[in-house]
Amino acid sequence: MEVPSASSPAVHNVMVANKSTNTKPELIVRSILRTAGFPGYRLHWRIDGDGGRYICRPDITFPGRKLAIFVHGCFWHRCPKCDLGLPKSNVDYWSQKFEKNIERDRKKEGSLLEMGWSVHTIWECELDDGASRLVDILND
Repeated sequence: MEVPSASSPAVHNVMVANKSTNTKPELIVRSILRTAGFPGYRLHWRIDGDGGRYICRPDITFPGRKLAIFVHGCFWHRCPKCDLGLPKSNVDYWSQKFEKNIERDRKKEGSLLEMGWSVHTIWECELDDGASRLVDILND
């Protein structure tokens, strides 16, 4: 799947500014963890499966508890609660891109569950009231 060129300089600047780690939602979740007194987590900690086969790097991991937390942006990971449309240009590209993102997320979660990990996803849209949910997850 070839990445199409940006439809305008403004779109190009927005796309270049997107990052995959230390996003604003991740920073908010980490702040919640610190405030709630949950130390000992690892950021983007590599998890390997049988024979050292790479599985993924969750946004936040508690290795001793075998707990993986993914902090998903609603746009990129297609939040089921948000009614987000597709970008108006390059619709075929974006449809394929989002489908691959969703499938990759499912595979990661499935692999971790098979290995005995607990997996939780915190959505960007949940962060307003996500502190109590996150603390509940960690207290289980």
